Amino acid sequence: MKLTVLGPGCWGLTLAWLLNNNFEQITVWGRKEDITDELRTYKRTTKPLTVQLDNKVQITDNLKKAIDGAEIILLVVATSGIRPVCKQLREAGLKDNQILVNLSKGLELPTLKRMSEVIKDELPDSKLVILSGPTLAKEILNGCPTAASVASEDMNAAEFVQKHLSVASKFRLYTNSDVIGVELGGSLKNVIAIASGFADAMKLGDNCRGALLTRGMAEIVRVSMALGANPSTLYGLSGMGDLIATCSSPFSRNFTVGSMLGQGKKIDDILNELGSVAEGVKTSKALCELADKLGLEVPVSSAIYEAVYTDITPNEVLNKLMNRKLKQEDEYTLK
Repeated sequence: MKLTVLGPGCWGLTLAWLLNNNFEQITVWGRKEDITDELRTYKRTTKPLTVQLDNKVQITDNLKKAIDGAEIILLVVATSGIRPVCKQLREAGLKDNQILVNLSKGLELPTLKRMSEVIKDELPDSKLVILSGPTLAKEILNGCPTAASVASEDMNAAEFVQKHLSVASKFRLYTNSDVIGVELGGSLKNVIAIASGFADAMKLGDNCRGALLTRGMAEIVRVSMALGANPSTLYGLSGMGDLIATCSSPFSRNFTVGSMLGQGKKIDDILNELGSVAEGVKTSKALCELADKLGLEVPVSSAIYEAVYTDITPNEVLNKLMNRKLKQEDEYTLK
């Protein structure tokens, strides 16, 4: 069997490394400008993480060649690149029986669409599966075990992916039919991860972190249910599981962005220093626009949006959250 990974970033290369023994052939595709000489020549990258791929892994910038004969194709590009890459896949001759697995977590701007909606716009007949969960690349590369969800409207496709992407003792996959919940849990938690890093940098304590994650989870549930998600999904791997991991780990890029914001740094400087995509930055804008459209309150996410896109100070963000109008907790899923 052949696996193709679209996207030579940290997560895409980690997956090519993790799944090495599951497939006879593995190809990693990227734009010519995204493939370093080190990766092309030595099958290795050292920034931002060190990943050494097996010699059998092929590196190419030829998309048609990359997807030819692949039973499973992993889409591991930034959310802003999903639509253009899908257009290229259509031109490259993606076949209806090839399973496309999306691992990008976010919402498209300005459409506010989930990634599966974007993919279906461009590839309406594709067999699509969503993979999401607590999957910090650094921990996986260190050999730590984890689990994630694979969601699809086509359960046969989900089960096929579950079977062929699971790795004994390392990577356990669960099928799920709630595509909306799996996608939104994985996407919206990135905004709360920024908030968690923000609080950590301000040394607000573990009580504050616990309160912040709880109220942030309420916002994720509130918005996701309004869009048709099953609430039980949001307390599963792609929701609560991913939230806990990304809100407590320095390996999380979104947590790191929040930490820098909490130190008073500006977002442009942070992203330049980080040198990689943190999806929660744009998702904070998309989430606030979506909540406004739905008539829902998302105070934690709104505070992070302000921290990212305005000159508000860290202390002003804290005061706005702590001094809001008092209300009942049992209203949290609705208001």
